[in-house]
Amino acid sequence: MSTVPETPRSKTSFNPSTPTTSRITGSHVQSSPHYTTTRRHSLYGVEDRIIIDPGSLIWKVGFSGEGRPREVFYAGGKAAKGLWGLTRATDGAERQEEDKLLDIRLEQSLRAVFHDSLLTDPKARKVIIVENPLLPLHIKEALARILFGNLQVPSVSFASSHLLSLLAVGRITGLVLDCGNLESVALPIFAARPLFSQLRTTPLAGQRFLSHLRSLLLLFGTYVAPTSPGIANLPQASRSMRVPQEILTNEVLEEIKTRCCFVGESLAPNASEPVDNGPTPDDSVVSSDMDVPPTSDPAQSESEFSFAGRESGVSSQHDSSEYSVISTPRMGGKPQDRPPGSENRLQVLADMYMRHSTATDLQLRVEPPVSMASSSILGYGTIIIPGWIRERTAEVLFEGGDVDEGSLAEIILDALLKVPVDLRKTLASSILIVGGTSMLPGFIPRLHVELLRAISPPPPPPSRQPTKHDKAPPPHYDRYATLRPLIPYLSILNNPSPPAPLSDRAKNNGGKAPAFSPATMAWVGGSLAGALKTGGTEVSREKWDEADPEMEDTDTSMSETPARSRSTQQQTRALQIPPPRNILPDWTRLPLPVGAPSVGLSSTSVKSVSPTALIPTSRARVGA
Repeated sequence: MSTVPETPRSKTSFNPSTPTTSRITGSHVQSSPHYTTTRRHSLYGVEDRIIIDPGSLIWKVGFSGEGRPREVFYAGGKAAKGLWGLTRATDGAERQEEDKLLDIRLEQSLRAVFHDSLLTDPKARKVIIVENPLLPLHIKEALARILFGNLQVPSVSFASSHLLSLLAVGRITGLVLDCGNLESVALPIFAARPLFSQLRTTPLAGQRFLSHLRSLLLLFGTYVAPTSPGIANLPQASRSMRVPQEILTNEVLEEIKTRCCFVGESLAPNASEPVDNGPTPDDSVVSSDMDVPPTSDPAQSESEFSFAGRESGVSSQHDSSEYSVISTPRMGGKPQDRPPGSENRLQVLADMYMRHSTATDLQLRVEPPVSMASSSILGYGTIIIPGWIRERTAEVLFEGGDVDEGSLAEIILDALLKVPVDLRKTLASSILIVGGTSMLPGFIPRLHVELLRAISPPPPPPSRQPTKHDKAPPPHYDRYATLRPLIPYLSILNNPSPPAPLSDRAKNNGGKAPAFSPATMAWVGGSLAGALKTGGTEVSREKWDEADPEMEDTDTSMSETPARSRSTQQQTRALQIPPPRNILPDWTRLPLPVGAPSVGLSSTSVKSVSPTALIPTSRARVGA
C-alpha cells in the first residue's frame, strides 16, 4: 500500500491565525436579528422591564436595554383617533360614561402590548410608564388599575418623560420642550430634579397642526375624482373640485403631515414685495400692511385660515376637543357681519405665501368618499396639496401673542423667566426638543430662529405724547429684556444644523446630542432607566392592594350587613368605577419645601388641621 507523500509547506505559506469565532456568541442567544446584543431579552429572561410610553394618540412599547421600541402603534386603532382630549365632561353621568369607555380602550391597548406586540407574560414583568407631567390623574389611576387588576404585573413605575429624554442624551440638567399631540410642555430640570412650578404649556401642538392643515386643504386644496371606464371618461380638469370634508379623516391628515409637510424658513420683514391686490370693495380692509408677510406681523396670522374654515362650515367633526381650531375671531362672528373684502383678504394671504414658497405641489391617492362611490367609478381619487400649504402649515405653531396660547418660543422663554437667575445661563445652553411634532423637517432650526427673534430688542415704538404735561410718557413694555444677555448662550442640544456659536458654552452644547429620534427620545430614556434598575417612583402590587378603599369598606360592613344585601353591594360596585387610592405619584400634591409655614397656619394651628388637608412629607418626588 503506497502512501502519497505530503507536500512540503514553506515558511511563507504557513500563517497561523486566531479563529474569528467569538466565544461569547457561542454561549449566549441573541434576542432578535434586529438587536445584535448578547443579553437575554423578551421571551427568555424576566429581568428586563416593559417600557410603555402611552400618548394620547401613539404608543411606543418595548423592553429595557434596547435602543428602540419594539412596536409603535395608534392606540385608538387605524382611525388615528386619540384616547383622550384636553376637555372632560362636566356632567357626572357623562363623565362616568367617558371613564368607562376609556377603561375599555386602555384595557384593549394594554392587553395588545403584552399579548400581541411583546409576546410576554405580564405577571413576571415590571412596568415603567413614561408619563407626561400633565397626564390627568384619572388616566394614571386607570392604567395602574388595569395593570395590577387585570394583568397582575409585579410593580409599576412612573417616570417623567422630560427627565427620561434628558437622560437619553447623557444630561441631568436642561430645559426640555415636549411637542406632542395635544399640547406642548416646557419643563426645566436641574440635577435630575424637574422644576414643576416653572412648567409652561400651550395647546399649539400636533392636534392644532392637523386642524390647521384640514382648514387649508378645504379652502385651497384640489380633489380629482377617480375616472370611470368607457366613453364617459372625463379629463382631469373636468373632474377637479374642492376637497370634500369626509375625505380628510385623521388617518389621511396624519399621512399628509408625516410624508408631505415641513417647516419653512422664517420670512423677514424686509423680504416682502408689493402686492397687487386689485380692486376691492373696501380699500381700508386690504391696505398696505398686507404687504408684510404674515409670519412677521401678529395681526395678519395663520388664524385667518383656521377661522375661515370653521365659519364656512368645514371644521372637521373628527376633532377630539373644542380647542382643535383656532378660535380667535379675527374677522367677525358671522359671514354677513364680516367687513367687505374679507374673502379676498384670505386670497391675498394665500398669494403672499405662494409667492415666497418654492415647494412643489404633491399628489396623494385617497379612497373616494362614500357619497361619491358607485359601481361605475374605479380606482382612487387624488388630493393635490399646494406646495405653500406643505411649507406654511406649521406657522400656526410659531404664532404667539395670546395669553393662553403662547407660541413654542414664548413658553420656552417664559420658563426661563421663572427659573432662578443663576440657572438661566445653564438651562438656556441646554435646550432639548422632543415629541412627534418636532420631527417635521426644519422644525428645530426654525425654533432656534424664533427664540432669537423673540429675545432680540423690539423695534422702537412710535413717539407718544404724554397724557399730562408734568409726566414723561410711559416706557415701552419689553417682555424679555432680562433674558437678552442669554443670546450668546442659546443652544439646542439636538439641533441638526446649529448656527455659528457666540460662546464656548453654546459651541460645546449645540447639536451634540446623540442622533436619537425626537419622537422616541423619552422611550429611549425609559429603556436606559430600566436597564439601570432605576425607573422613578415604583408602586408594587402589594402596596396597591393594601391601599384599596373597597377592602376597608368590605371589612367594616361585613359584620353589620346581612348576607342577602352583600351580593347587591358587590354588583353595584362592579358597575361603578372604583375610587382612587391616592398612592400614585402626583407632582401637584407634592409637599411644600421645608421653611416658613404658610400664611394663616401657625405652629399651634397645624395640629387642628384635618389629616386630608395636609400631604405626608414621606412621599417621593417624581423622577427622584
